[in-house]
Amino acid sequence: MRLSRRNFGLSLGALTALSACGGASSVGGSEGWSGGLSSDLLPAPNAAYDTWVANFRGRAAGQGISQATLASGFRGAGYLPGCVTRDRNQTEFKRSLEDYLAIAASDERISKGRAAFARHRSTLQTLEGRYGVDAEIICAIWGLESFFGERRGDVPVISATSTLAFDGRRGAFFEKQLVAALKIIQNGDIPASQLTGSWAGAMGHTQFIPTSYQAFAVDFTGDGRRDIWSDDPTDSLASTAAYLQRNGWARGTKWGSEAGAGAQGSIIQPQAGGPRFAVTGNFRAIKRYNNSDAYAIGVGHLADRIGGAGPLRASFPPDANGLTKDDRVALQQRLTARGFDTQGSDGVIGPNSQKAISAYQASKGMAVTGQPSPALLQGLR
Repeated sequence: MRLSRRNFGLSLGALTALSACGGASSVGGSEGWSGGLSSDLLPAPNAAYDTWVANFRGRAAGQGISQATLASGFRGAGYLPGCVTRDRNQTEFKRSLEDYLAIAASDERISKGRAAFARHRSTLQTLEGRYGVDAEIICAIWGLESFFGERRGDVPVISATSTLAFDGRRGAFFEKQLVAALKIIQNGDIPASQLTGSWAGAMGHTQFIPTSYQAFAVDFTGDGRRDIWSDDPTDSLASTAAYLQRNGWARGTKWGSEAGAGAQGSIIQPQAGGPRFAVTGNFRAIKRYNNSDAYAIGVGHLADRIGGAGPLRASFPPDANGLTKDDRVALQQRLTARGFDTQGSDGVIGPNSQKAISAYQASKGMAVTGQPSPALLQGLR
């Protein structure tokens, strides 16, 4: 056994980062995804971007992209400043594993997951039989990546990937995604006008980036198109199962479990003082989808909950402010009841809760810190 003890400073990257397969996971709660296309994700004039695109067209032609595809792909495309902002800000906000799981396996996500599993039971079980990947795992990835299809993203992929390629922080990577996206259009999988996804160019129900789409997407419905964008999630779910199978998933083996006495396998404890987990090779296969321990635990735990299992047995320690999750939930509930809306009460203290705390502190003539504390909770009783 190997016990890994390390502080789990989970960046927003594990919530919305580009991974080996997915791109902008919709692991959002009261402090997360708000929906809608914001103004900074609409094309903005940028002469340098226009010059970059003109130069790129020659490189793309050299990789087999036709002039007709380039014309249709870039029709209406443009520089999206919000993509750059989001890409550069991913590491600014840290979450503990406890916070991550509060969002990834929230009561709402579990409820929606069980309902989604019931609706698509036949498809998911057929995929398990074909690819060997547990039906609940496929469903859980769907839940973490797009909230079971509700948050697939409506940002034009050509605009997003070209903006990030032009920006240059990960220019070579995103230029590959841009070329792959153009090849998707050229192949006839989807018209350019319908090729949408996240700000990072991830697409469909399970958020495939374009190169992963090319390598792993499947036409499971047999209609001649690998359609991960439509309301029917079948091809997306099948593509996810195919991805995991080809990245080492072992049929008949669980991802892992919360570690108890005598647990076998690799033991990890991502958050000091929190639950320990015994993980298998299939845990590492999930990490090929998104290289984050928290993501893989989130998928595995959500899959277990969808399948009827209960919550984790072990508790997490109080946070750096001395508050437990129950304390933080109570704080959010009481602030909201006083008219300082935290936009939900999941126990995750993020920007919405900090704003509410600041407003409450200002109303009472207190020092405005935006930070929770036992004294603040006591004052709200």
